[in-house]
Amino acid sequence: MSQTRELSELVDKKSLRKSVIAGSIGVLVHWFDWAVYAYLASTIAVIFFPGSDKTAGLLATFGVFAVSFLVRPLGAVIFGRLGDRLGRKRTLSLVILFMALATLVLGALPTYSQIGVWAPILLMATRVVQGLAAGGEFGSAAAFLGEFSPKKHRGFGCSWLEVGSLSGFLLASIVVFALNQTLSSEEVLSWGWRIPFLITVPLGLIGLYLRTKIEDTPEFEKIQNLESLSQAPIKEMFTRNRKEFIQTCGMEIFMNVTFYVVLVYLLTYQEVYLDFDPSRAALLSALASALGLIAVPISGIASDRFGRKPVLMTAAISLTALSVPLFALMNLGAPWAVFASTFGLALLLSIILGTHAVTIVELFPTRTRQTGLSIAYAVTAALFAGTAPYALTWVIDTTGSELTPGYFLLAIGVVGIVTVLSLPETRGVPLLKPADLGGRIAPSLTERTPEQNGLLSDLEARN
Repeated sequence: MSQTRELSELVDKKSLRKSVIAGSIGVLVHWFDWAVYAYLASTIAVIFFPGSDKTAGLLATFGVFAVSFLVRPLGAVIFGRLGDRLGRKRTLSLVILFMALATLVLGALPTYSQIGVWAPILLMATRVVQGLAAGGEFGSAAAFLGEFSPKKHRGFGCSWLEVGSLSGFLLASIVVFALNQTLSSEEVLSWGWRIPFLITVPLGLIGLYLRTKIEDTPEFEKIQNLESLSQAPIKEMFTRNRKEFIQTCGMEIFMNVTFYVVLVYLLTYQEVYLDFDPSRAALLSALASALGLIAVPISGIASDRFGRKPVLMTAAISLTALSVPLFALMNLGAPWAVFASTFGLALLLSIILGTHAVTIVELFPTRTRQTGLSIAYAVTAALFAGTAPYALTWVIDTTGSELTPGYFLLAIGVVGIVTVLSLPETRGVPLLKPADLGGRIAPSLTERTPEQNGLLSDLEARN
């Protein structure tokens, strides 16, 4: 048996399966909540922002959506630092607890007709708490899954993070579809809108239970045992891993904006601008998410076989070339055209989702990995993804051009191409890097401990 294999390959299959479930269930809970909010945007606009015209109500609802994104970087700083100082397990448990509590409060909120202006204020407060927790979820889960996955199958292992996110969207689509099919519009406005949010609570509690039963990752435990944890991961990340951070920001702009346009904004776009029935739009979104559940792991497998860069470059070029034609096809209005264009966009997104997480996990050393992933993801989501629905709604209303989302995605495809060109090929690289020694390796061989010599030998063999 090779002594140089990845630490994560020593984890037995049962433990690995449990870790994958624990890592992805929090992502599922998070995206179920966010998708429900987006899918019920027109309903929420009426309940919490009455007296406005349709566009003004949507802008107010998406404005709350955007504010919750703006607090994500603060959550990323808090939970990213905690994850690199205390471990992935602890932050995974904390973020899912906060998400479940915030969603419980939202589902029980009084409406504007009951308490007036306090209703939208309290709505914003719940989304702020949700945003803080969301700022720590991605970095915690990505670092955890990446460090637990075997080297040869790391792309496949990390792809389950996005399987969790798509499962959340699929479940949300099914719930909203069922809601619209079984209840009248009046019932949905009166009390039915609360049901999807309250469903999140037991899911969150299950995720919390699973996350308290897992072990921390082999890589984190290794540097912890060597007393090589970073004392200031934020400062260290910005001074020693600045290039990797910028590359990760580019990758997350590429992923985040595409994600939010295709899976969050598109449903509202089809309802408002294509006059699609809400239940049909929700069903279409569910089918697109189901397609992603198949395509995302395949993308991860392809990146394990062919490399991260070829897969990502294929997605970036395709998004640049096809976004405007796909939205032009969608605007034909025929059911087949809307279905085909939606599935085309979902396929392009799936390729990105299956490969982006493993790529950025492999860029950072273990000492600053969760900090770097969390902050880059949260900053790009706040500045570019969270504001996308608001900006697109305003531009379309101002210009009258319903192809605006296509041109927006074209520009994001260009960002993807530039980012991928700047990246090294990271397939199969060790996640423990020389930087993880943290200056604790003595210059003299005789002054080193056996553990330090062992880690040095391991790193040299892997590189």
